Amino acid sequence: MRRSIILAAASSLAFSAVPALAQEASPIAVGATVNGEITGEDATADDVHYDGYSFQARRGQRFEINLSSDAFDAYLELRGPGGEDGLLDSDDDGAGEGTNSRLRFTATEDGTYQIRARPLGEGEGAYTLRLAERPPAGRPPRPAGIRIGQSQNGQLSDTDPETDTGDAFDAYSWRARQGERVAIVLESEDFDPVVRIGRMNGGAFEQLGENDDGGEDGLNSRLVFTAPSNGEYVIRAMSLSGSAEGRYRLALEEGPPPVQAQPIAVGDTANGELANDSKTSRYRFTGRAGQRVRVEMSSDDFDAFLELFDSNEASLATDDDGSGDGTDSRLIFTLPADGDYLIEARAFSEGTGDYTLKLSEMEPEKAPETLAFGAKIEGEIGEGDSTDNEDRTFDAFTFEGREGQRVRAIMRSGDFDTFLQVGAAEGEFSALGQDDDGLGEGTDSRLNFTIPEDGTYVLRASPLGADGKGLYSLELIDRGPQPEPGSILVGSTARGTLSESDATAEDNSFYDAYRVTLRKDEKLLITMVSNEVDSYLTVGQQKGEAFESMATDDDGLSDTHAKIEWTAPEDGTYEIRAGSFQQGQTGAYAMTVEKQP
Repeated sequence: MRRSIILAAASSLAFSAVPALAQEASPIAVGATVNGEITGEDATADDVHYDGYSFQARRGQRFEINLSSDAFDAYLELRGPGGEDGLLDSDDDGAGEGTNSRLRFTATEDGTYQIRARPLGEGEGAYTLRLAERPPAGRPPRPAGIRIGQSQNGQLSDTDPETDTGDAFDAYSWRARQGERVAIVLESEDFDPVVRIGRMNGGAFEQLGENDDGGEDGLNSRLVFTAPSNGEYVIRAMSLSGSAEGRYRLALEEGPPPVQAQPIAVGDTANGELANDSKTSRYRFTGRAGQRVRVEMSSDDFDAFLELFDSNEASLATDDDGSGDGTDSRLIFTLPADGDYLIEARAFSEGTGDYTLKLSEMEPEKAPETLAFGAKIEGEIGEGDSTDNEDRTFDAFTFEGREGQRVRAIMRSGDFDTFLQVGAAEGEFSALGQDDDGLGEGTDSRLNFTIPEDGTYVLRASPLGADGKGLYSLELIDRGPQPEPGSILVGSTARGTLSESDATAEDNSFYDAYRVTLRKDEKLLITMVSNEVDSYLTVGQQKGEAFESMATDDDGLSDTHAKIEWTAPEDGTYEIRAGSFQQGQTGAYAMTVEKQP
């Protein structure tokens, strides 16, 4: 890490900063420019080296951070007064200049903010970092009017009004009648356009629709919208990055006629047929915000497929085998707003024939309970619990997680085969991780999961099958951050012990990681022996945040000892993982890395 700081003042005084420890954030003054260098000695996060900087900000101050480099693809991270726990924003191409990065933000509270300057993936070399204060945002001008059949040419620039998150926009107003249907087209050759529509509510923009890639050509946007009531609507022309600049064309066109659909009410069942001349059937129903609906389609003639759309024909959810019964389909969804919804019923690929479609209402999911780290609770799965898309009853719990934090959930039951899932709390639940036998003890589960970003997460505890009921225990454990890899020299032996505090592979097995620097075509013989675990070796390379495996072995030396003979494809740093073939195993081992004879 080498840095020099240039102060933006009347005199262009330059001086060398005292080198800081790799783990510390160096202070940077607002208005300063820093010339630095990413090296192999810098701190790492997600196996990428970075330099850290800190500065003081007041609530409401607006800033712009620029990171440029000819040596690597620049990437910026901004963390709030929460430090490691407060990732606020990140950017890898906001400058719109290839590999440089620009991030704009408004401080939400007084305190110390931290910047991380780093490559997007692998990379080292010189860079320039600039921190500047932006003037206070002016009052947004009244939106320009636009009527159906009109188009407007405009330009996004750094003088445009901005959202609370610093995204620049131009605004247009359109007065509509209830049920009026339009298509909003936003085109640009200078940036990736995003179009949004909403209404102003007490001075705040209340978004009702958005599109960033619905156009026919490339990245252009096209949004079909039906006005839910009489009144004035606001259209915002924006860039996907929020800070790109350039020219655009916005057009307001008469919308296409609504898709023809048969009416169906919640609670109804419809029988239909897909024929050669009509391979899609459509049904329209009216729902309310927060209503949980279940759509089922069954057929003996074809593989069923369901898709749910909102009133603007934006896709909300799809399913082709949610029923778990072969070729039938089941879709469960919580409606986001009052209004009309469209169901498309069709074959998953080719197929015609008879089908049955059923639309029903489900009980709303119970609000999750809070589960603290270190807590162990006892519960019961039974009648009255929430039901998921697979007809499994479940109990749900929330917890707060930090980016990079490793968590472990353990569920045991003597009454049923357990199943654990974890997902983000916002929106419709989607599992980010799951486990049904991670303890290797028959019916109990152990789920290891690394938090991808700061936020609230939901843990679902359920039976593996739909008919499971009974008592269970659940424990949530904070395993801390992922251990950093060690290093090993060619010609040496590492003696270690696999333990529950080690890094965890995707299959829940533990491993120790070692880095080794090699030349192209260097040939290695790697062996791992253990009398306590079934040895498993992996050699590969970190590609940004992902690990690319290049060779593996679990019994090349004997039944429980591993051996890899491998040749480095190019100069670089590689990672050797000493682990176990079976999940949950712990114990001592010896790993030797040597040149092939």
